[in-house]
Order: sequence, then C-alpha cells, then structure tokens
Amino acid sequence: MDLSTSQLMLGLLFGTIGMAMFVYGKKQQHWIALGAGLGLMVFPYVVTNAWVMTGIGVALTALPFLVSLG
Repeated sequence: MDLSTSQLMLGLLFGTIGMAMFVYGKKQQHWIALGAGLGLMVFPYVVTNAWVMTGIGVALTALPFLVSLG
C-alpha cells in the first residue's frame, strides 16, 4: 500500500471531523450526524485517490447540515 502525504493528511482531517461528529450525534441522538461521522472515520481506509477522498469527505461533512436545513 503506497500512501502519499496528501492521503495521510486528508485521512487525519476527515477522521478527526468524523470523530467529533460521531460523538455529537451520539450525545444528541442525531442519527444523520452519527452515520456521517462513522462514514467519515471509515472511508479513508477504502478510498486511495486524494481527489475522490476530498469529494466524499466534503459531501459527508456537509450532509448533516444540508439535511437539517430541509
């Protein structure tokens, strides 16, 4: 497995955001935030392209905010 610096940094960034979102969703019983946080923590292990990782990470980060607006 060949990891670049950008993949490591993006994985760390989205994993940290995911952990915070997961804890928030668990405390507030907000199931969308809980699921998005879990997804943010898991998907960097599967995705290897930095651009795809950025797109998925931004989408999962924005998901709870977009759902709460609607």
